[in-house]
Amino acid sequence: MERRNFLKSVTAVSAFTILKPSIVFGSKNNSAIRMGFIGCGGRGTNVISTMSANTNIHIIALADIFNDKLIIAQQAINKCNTNKGLAAVQKAGIYKGSDAYGRLLNNNDVDAVLISTPAYAHPEILEAAITAGKHAYCEKPAATDIDGCKSIQRASENVRNKLSVVLGFQIRYATPYIELVKRIQRGDIGELISVQLYYFSSGSEITRTNEMTYDEARIRNHFHFNELSGGILLDQGIHMLDVCNWALQATPIHAIGSGGKKGCANFGNAWTNYQVIYKYPNDVNVSIHSTQVGPHFGDVCARFVGTKGIAEAHYSKGVYIKGENEWSSGVIADNVKLTTEQLASGTFLSALGDADENKGKSFINSIETGNYLNQLGSGCDSTLTAILGREAATRQELVTWDEIDISSEKIDPKLDLTQFDKL
Repeated sequence: MERRNFLKSVTAVSAFTILKPSIVFGSKNNSAIRMGFIGCGGRGTNVISTMSANTNIHIIALADIFNDKLIIAQQAINKCNTNKGLAAVQKAGIYKGSDAYGRLLNNNDVDAVLISTPAYAHPEILEAAITAGKHAYCEKPAATDIDGCKSIQRASENVRNKLSVVLGFQIRYATPYIELVKRIQRGDIGELISVQLYYFSSGSEITRTNEMTYDEARIRNHFHFNELSGGILLDQGIHMLDVCNWALQATPIHAIGSGGKKGCANFGNAWTNYQVIYKYPNDVNVSIHSTQVGPHFGDVCARFVGTKGIAEAHYSKGVYIKGENEWSSGVIADNVKLTTEQLASGTFLSALGDADENKGKSFINSIETGNYLNQLGSGCDSTLTAILGREAATRQELVTWDEIDISSEKIDPKLDLTQFDKL
């Protein structure tokens, strides 16, 4: 089905007939938020499983283009449901094929959806979910290109006080990061001078067989293709850029960068490394190093340097401030053995330990209470920040935010999804 015709049909069905939470979720019999799951890969399964364990949801529908993904996800989701005494996903709630997400969104029993497809599909599916009147949690990045971000920004204008729509920047819900950012913003490290960001990841595995078409191989290995994932700066480096935008309460003015494919597998076109320098307002210089190569995962860090101290937030090596106003979150580095007292005190073992749980609770609570969330603006800003860095590195020249703002760049993934309808 063509995208334009699908959106028209969804609009005709829904017309934004959204009932008040007190009506929809008022009794025990129908109190659970009924969730649909679009894009049934590992990351999405982990997110929705955590959401199920910590909130009052019932997962009733799945959609994917690949049958094997649906089978694996169905097993995990049914376990989530039965653990809570809820019914398993029925056969009628399982949708496969190129139009699977559209058929799921036309299911009137679905209240909200998790979108966890490759990033190239985020704008189209998120826009369709909003048109269908579904609350939506969409994984990051918002899009792979500027046109996709602008599409989501336009869609955002239609959901004020009507729906909860969020993007998967879960670090903003990690307790240690929240406290660190609060202290930075109130001036504990003084005037900000510079920010150093890095994300050193192991390489992404390749799944490929002789039976796969080229399109199937690309989709199953989308992290290796810029047109499908946006590249590693949008897939992983974006998390640290989002933390930077959050702490500085700003977006960059311009960027210049470099990078390349050194060390990559002979498959795909995504770069293995980026080094980008951004200029932010108030003369704050920001650098990011992002790599995805080799067998070992390194560290992930956002380091803020100020006139009174240095604030650091690592995934696994602590979240703290050194300087005039020293502070520690209690996160212990992964190579430090905890004492009995530390274990008893409930010390965080990971800086991100409660991030997914808190993010899911926030999303579902907003639906239950009617205090709807709209995080599409900040999510698009962070995505465009990553795109700015990617463009600066690719062009090997200074690129301004204003150039990105007026651009309508669109990346065509050149996929024929209908071929998978026969499998």
